[in-house]
Amino acid sequence: MMQDSRTFRQTLSQFATGVTVITAKSPSGKPIGMTANSFSSLSLDPPLVLWSIARSSGLYTEFVEAKHYAIHVLKEGQQQVSHQFSRRNIDRFEGVPYQFDNRGVPLLNDCLARFSCEAFSHMDGGDHTIIVGRVIDMSKAQGSPLIFHGGSYGALAS
Repeated sequence: MMQDSRTFRQTLSQFATGVTVITAKSPSGKPIGMTANSFSSLSLDPPLVLWSIARSSGLYTEFVEAKHYAIHVLKEGQQQVSHQFSRRNIDRFEGVPYQFDNRGVPLLNDCLARFSCEAFSHMDGGDHTIIVGRVIDMSKAQGSPLIFHGGSYGALAS
């Protein structure tokens, strides 16, 4: 029998995840970004990835309507970047080195991996929308991922 949503969330937190920052260009041309740990691979052929966004997010409409976006896998030691992109009412890009790709999507310069995507499909996911992207470019660096588990950041054991 299902318990309350808080217990559900606490139980889900026992699943360790990587931490990502999703970026896109808003309709006004302004860079937008948010922290998400709902990222997953979906298909090798075609190359598809997915992530989800809460319908209550202040950036919901911009991300659901984005034709292109980038998913940045954060590396160990980038907790501050994760915090910054999860805060409200601040310039999330302040002090974070980035550049724009040829589609106007902001790309963070320092991350473990990056997937540049074009919108492929959206699916209802209860209080979230599942966004599926077709990977059109990617890059990777050396290092260890930033891990989130039980409400705290961590790293892989060596």
